[in-house]
Amino acid sequence: MDYLPAIEIAVPRHTPVTASIIWLHGLGADGNDFASLVPQLELAESYGIRFVFPHAPSIPVSINNGYVMPAWYDIFSFDVDRELDDSQLLESARRIQDLVDREIERGIDSRRIILAGFSQGGAVAYHAALSYPEPLGGVLALSTYFATADRISISPNNLKIPIFICHGTADGIVPEELGQRSQSTLQSLGLNPEYRTYAMEHAVCPQEIADISAWFKRVLGS
Repeated sequence: MDYLPAIEIAVPRHTPVTASIIWLHGLGADGNDFASLVPQLELAESYGIRFVFPHAPSIPVSINNGYVMPAWYDIFSFDVDRELDDSQLLESARRIQDLVDREIERGIDSRRIILAGFSQGGAVAYHAALSYPEPLGGVLALSTYFATADRISISPNNLKIPIFICHGTADGIVPEELGQRSQSTLQSLGLNPEYRTYAMEHAVCPQEIADISAWFKRVLGS
């Protein structure tokens, strides 16, 4: 299997790994972008978490004049409707699902696997998690949007998946309107996302990190 390259960080030193968090970066970044947050989450070893931070492939990106950079899919326009390359997004989601499969093969219960994503990484995480055939532990959606909302087939096993949406009220890259729209769409599909905003731009802030940590603890238990 040709898996996406990734950074892996296991929090436990003396306990077995019993949970996995696969965390997708945003446009132009790589897996290192969120790896540095692991210590700030202050998660005890008892949670038994392995973090997986995959690297997106480098492709030409239309909104950046075709410049080649790490991206989960091409984006054709930056307007609120986000015209993008569907086939590339779906292929990225499939490759993330391959990483989920690998975690299950490593002995992790699917219900203790969380998919997280920032910006376009979050759009991929939404699709990969909600269409995955087995029940997953949760979706963490950071400063992102539900790009495939009108064409996804949601797995019956993930109709009750915990979802935590975080968005900056001053986000000029992915306007908060898109976060709100994602929440409304998910609710219309029968899901119950938790939604929280922060006084920030297209970024991550300390209070958000604390809230993410609390959510991980709630979802995974001790």
